[in-house]
Amino acid sequence: MDARYSRQVLFSPIGLEGQRKLIGSRVAIVGMGALGTVLANHMVRAGVGYVRLIDRDFVEASNLQRQMLYDEEDAATMTPKAIAAAKRLQLVNSLVTIEPHVMDLNATNAEDLLGDVDLILDGTDNFSVRFLINDVSIKLGIPWIYGGAVASRGVSLTILPGQTPCLRCLFTQAPAAGTTETCDTAGVIGGIIHVVASFQATEALKLLVSATEQLNLRMQQWDLWFNQHSAINVTSALKADCPACASKQYDYLETDMDSDTIQSLCGRNSVQIHPVLPAAKPLEYWEERLKPLGPVERNRFLLKFQAGPDLYMVIFPDGRVLVQGTDDLIQAKSLYSRYIGM
Repeated sequence: MDARYSRQVLFSPIGLEGQRKLIGSRVAIVGMGALGTVLANHMVRAGVGYVRLIDRDFVEASNLQRQMLYDEEDAATMTPKAIAAAKRLQLVNSLVTIEPHVMDLNATNAEDLLGDVDLILDGTDNFSVRFLINDVSIKLGIPWIYGGAVASRGVSLTILPGQTPCLRCLFTQAPAAGTTETCDTAGVIGGIIHVVASFQATEALKLLVSATEQLNLRMQQWDLWFNQHSAINVTSALKADCPACASKQYDYLETDMDSDTIQSLCGRNSVQIHPVLPAAKPLEYWEERLKPLGPVERNRFLLKFQAGPDLYMVIFPDGRVLVQGTDDLIQAKSLYSRYIGM
């Protein structure tokens, strides 16, 4: 056994047998923002043998206050978060297989990206994606650990398909856009990120070494600034008529394959457009096409085009486009149509 794990092996609830289980485990982390970076750091350092990192975004300067795997160079070069995180973590533990995906998790790819792991960890920042994770979890019988943090508040819950209430038992549907606070509207302090993600990571280790009797199945809630903590017993929330875990109705996995996905990213003043049939063109093509029309920056992962005063279009190789500077779906679609074509 590699010496780097010696202190973890000395912890008797894990021991040598538990460490071997970790090395043989596969984990997917959805979202490589604040929570995701802490989760990935814990999983890789603990020796989880395979870690898949899934994130659609790139590093910006405002991330550096709390997203621990990134630096100023990552922000300056607009490096995708999944790529920057994988590069940093591979230097930490070369024994772990780290697989980055610069992708938007959606109904068309969720089962492929999440279906072959032992555990799914939630590092996302929106409920629609969490309900999608929940559908995959219930359908395929894969446990997942929900986590969220904003301002000085945080929450986490371990969800075991068929045993505990699922997310849709607790919340019938995702909150309407704009009705919940986000880090971009209410801010966030770094400490709550580490509390929530460290709790998630510890529950993950318990699951992966089969210490299920030690799992904390209460919903944990913290407010570090105002010195509050609660642990809520949610057992009674298990619903006999839950559309997901009772009726096996996977609403968030069902999608209209003939329609493009266009969504406003709450609190980000941005709109994401994910066409079903994207233009199969390399980033170099878009650079040549757009540079006569405005400033263009390109790296091997994305291209950023200034479409107007305070309006930017970020084009990814998979055809996904992020329109920054507006949350108006019509305006974003108009810009997309003008410069990309619909």
